[in-house]
Amino acid sequence: MTTEIHTGDPVLSTSARRWMRAWLLLLGVLVYGMILIGGATRLTDSGLSITEWRPISGALPPLSHAEWQSLFQQYQQTAEYKLQNAGMSLAEFEYIYWWEWGHRLFGRLIGLISIIGLIAFWRLGWLKQGLGWKYIVLIALGGLQGAIGWWMVASGIGETTRVDVAPYRLMTHFCLALLILVIILWYWLDLGRKVQAAKTNASLVLGVFAALIFLQMASGALVAGLDAGRTYTDWPMMAGEFVPTGYWQSDLGIRNLFENVATAQFNHRILAYVITVATLWIAFQSLADRARNGFGLVLGLVALQVAWGIYTLVHAAPLPLALVHQGLGVLVLLSSVRAVWRSAQSY
Repeated sequence: MTTEIHTGDPVLSTSARRWMRAWLLLLGVLVYGMILIGGATRLTDSGLSITEWRPISGALPPLSHAEWQSLFQQYQQTAEYKLQNAGMSLAEFEYIYWWEWGHRLFGRLIGLISIIGLIAFWRLGWLKQGLGWKYIVLIALGGLQGAIGWWMVASGIGETTRVDVAPYRLMTHFCLALLILVIILWYWLDLGRKVQAAKTNASLVLGVFAALIFLQMASGALVAGLDAGRTYTDWPMMAGEFVPTGYWQSDLGIRNLFENVATAQFNHRILAYVITVATLWIAFQSLADRARNGFGLVLGLVALQVAWGIYTLVHAAPLPLALVHQGLGVLVLLSSVRAVWRSAQSY
């Protein structure tokens, strides 16, 4: 038995809802694109090519040969250049620079569209039902994401021997992007809602499942940060063993979870097995509700993601395959969150 809670606000017109949903949809598509660009930036080792954080003036790219030379000289001071890319040409530097510059420019574009939308809705008097505060928090998270992005990049510049950003900082940056995307989806769904039902056991189970997917995505960020997907490329074994010999190194302690290549990839595999079993269990337990909560979509995406993940692994995670794997993972997360939302609705 459900308790219905009417959420419609006569002051918030259908037109207002339609425009705000369009704005949220645009933001969602842009954030999804940003995640994929970020993945490409990481996999092309481009993230440390810009060694300064200039939120405003950094929007302009180098406009002269002298500027390119100056930026290249700054990059030559990083450990990544000295230990990994020594002898890189200016043309090769320009290639990785454009990836990182594009990544940051895309972030600025998202911020601009967010602020323009908020101001427009405020001027039109549409920010009812606490929507103003919701959108302000959403935009603030976007600003925080930019700061965390620089915190991540800073781990690979200055006095350090790192040739990549710190994996746990990359994971934090990625997880916040996922959280922003999930919030956008939830707000978008809420604006199209007529009636909300009380939470059910199905909502709780699907909520735990979505949290498990989120954890797996965080695990995948560690795998990417450590290049672990290009290290053990056999399956179902890892270098001929189910549990690799180097899974736990005593000198690393708890840091094995964040810095050990074998640990990161093994944990990612085990979580994938757990999610596969959980997906099948939920699907068979809720056959009658599958169409209603949309879990059929989750089931299909999980199956595709597992197959693609194995295919990507055995081919040593080349850039195109790895990006598709990441993109599919985000869709699995969004579909699972949608299932949670739909399971609590009355139609």
